[in-house]
Amino acid sequence: MLKPLANISDRVDWQSELSRIATRHHVIVCWVAIILNPIWFVADYFTIPLYWKTFFVVRIAVTALTLLAVLLYKKINISTELLILIPFLGISLQNAYMWSVMDVPMLQKHAFAYIALFIGAGMLVLWKPTWTIGVVGLSLIANIFFLRTNSLLSTQEILINGGMLVVTVAVISVVLIHARYVLTKKEIIARLALAEINKELEIKNNIIEEKNKDITASISYAKRIQEAMLPEMDLKYRLFPNAFIYYQPRDIVSGDFYWFAEKGNKKIIAAVDCTGHGVPGAFMSMIGNAMLNEIVLEKGIIRASDILNHLREDIIKSLKQTGAQGEQKDGMDISLCVFDKNDSKLEFSGANNPLWIVAHENPSTLKEIKGDKQPIGIYTGNPTPFTHHEVQLSKGDCIYIFTDGFADQMGGETGKKFKSKTMKEFLLTIQHIPMREQETVISKLFADLKGTCDQTDDILVIGIAV
Repeated sequence: MLKPLANISDRVDWQSELSRIATRHHVIVCWVAIILNPIWFVADYFTIPLYWKTFFVVRIAVTALTLLAVLLYKKINISTELLILIPFLGISLQNAYMWSVMDVPMLQKHAFAYIALFIGAGMLVLWKPTWTIGVVGLSLIANIFFLRTNSLLSTQEILINGGMLVVTVAVISVVLIHARYVLTKKEIIARLALAEINKELEIKNNIIEEKNKDITASISYAKRIQEAMLPEMDLKYRLFPNAFIYYQPRDIVSGDFYWFAEKGNKKIIAAVDCTGHGVPGAFMSMIGNAMLNEIVLEKGIIRASDILNHLREDIIKSLKQTGAQGEQKDGMDISLCVFDKNDSKLEFSGANNPLWIVAHENPSTLKEIKGDKQPIGIYTGNPTPFTHHEVQLSKGDCIYIFTDGFADQMGGETGKKFKSKTMKEFLLTIQHIPMREQETVISKLFADLKGTCDQTDDILVIGIAV
């Protein structure tokens, strides 16, 4: 599980990140001070000619101390707060001394310059408000000291000619620097927290991906087992040479399966739809396949309805179904046909699924023989023996057995189910082409029908021309 977001500031090293960003900003401020502070002696030369040399020395001293701090802060491990404090406080004290010897016009001009300094530096300074308060406090004390010692101006003159404005900006700077510090801290914590969460998600996604690979590999192996249990196609071509089997699992493995076999003079084929799809359906399909082989090939039961009756009994017994409330009603639907090699008689029995016949003599009409409305498996209704149907076929007749996946597929222009009625109408339109070609046409129809929609179920359609 992902760690909760509560107390996330305790989980990420935001202090180091904030210190790194603050150091970068503070070094920039220091270099700006190193470059600009000495240059301002030019203004001193023209505005205060009597003191420009003294001010130049003071500026050089503050600049040199700042340069030394920038060059050595890594070696002597100067904190990021102390690094910026040197030029910040140094220039404040420098200005306090300069103000003490200025007249009113010069004081006004210098006040605006000092305000610009405060605002400009405050945009880059990242430290706790106590540091800003300390600088402002020391600057105020220095100003009071130098003004009382050197200045010829009255307190009133100093206040109304820039002093009050500077103090106001200084107080506002305390608030703004604090706000920026808090916002930057929150941004860093959020960013680091997001990075941590993304890292955790990546790790978990990698684990899930590996598990999915293992699961997919296992299911793919199950597919090979399922395919190995299905009848060999060589047998299909021999028993039903003019036929097709359109088989399209929804997932890697399928709950639908086809089954055919030969026993004596009988050819048997079935389209089976097991409960569920994917892995659960595949398990049921393998059970059903094995039981059909046992019933027909080992026990020799070849009457269509008898096959289904025995299959139902075996399913109920194997799955230990009792019909109790809440019990899983696993089972299958099936269409099963038995052909006699010696004549054209067809036996049919179905559980929920029908048999469709298109006579060669009347290819515009489709005859439906419905299966019994009961499944292969436990049935909470009134189970009865499966109905045995016999049909006399003629050469060229076509029969179709299938599961419900094709008719239930969503898609087309309306996004609705294809439905059995539409499927019947479509089959009647392709009676003039061979069975192998019918499979191709049906495959294309399904692809067009599905379009961008997901496949809703396993697909199985079997067509046989007599």
